[in-house]
Amino acid sequence: MPDDILFQDAHLLIVHKPAGLLSVPGRGEDKQDCLSARIQHVFPDALVVHRLDMATSGLMVFARGEAMQRELSRMFREREVTKRYVALVEGALENEVGEIDLPLIVDWPNRPKSKVDHESGKPSLTRYRLLGIEGGDSRVELEPITGRTHQLRLHLASIGHPIIGDTLYDGRSAERLMLHATRLAFNHPITAEPLYFESDAPY
Repeated sequence: MPDDILFQDAHLLIVHKPAGLLSVPGRGEDKQDCLSARIQHVFPDALVVHRLDMATSGLMVFARGEAMQRELSRMFREREVTKRYVALVEGALENEVGEIDLPLIVDWPNRPKSKVDHESGKPSLTRYRLLGIEGGDSRVELEPITGRTHQLRLHLASIGHPIIGDTLYDGRSAERLMLHATRLAFNHPITAEPLYFESDAPY
């Protein structure tokens, strides 16, 4: 079990995922250790609602039971859940705030990569806010409006500012991918209580 369970009740869990751990099982016996399996060992009714890339750390929601999984999935789909990430990206961003609106699709011949495709790609939108310049690189807060595979990573790489540590998209080598799911906020599906969770980026 990870050390950080930020919230638990009869309906849902908020858990911190460390970098380097799969969210769900992968293919092969060597990829069965994952956050969902560890959580289900303690909470057998816990079900996945959304995922973080293996290299990404930060906050994840788990539903307890299928009915709650359906409702939380609906809330994510209808953008009733606020999500924020913090990343370190190469170079100095010119604008303090902006949007990256580029359609994305899975790059099947080069999986697990995705690619920008203006003909077949699905609409994908990321908003960003510059938090500061550190040694010539930028610390940015990211808000994914859509939730495509590798959206944040590919969007930033596509504008010439790949996330540091993201060697899949030509980022500079580092000890880890500098991407962290730092904030989740939504109204509790049962009680309607506002829930707000933060996790500081460990870099």
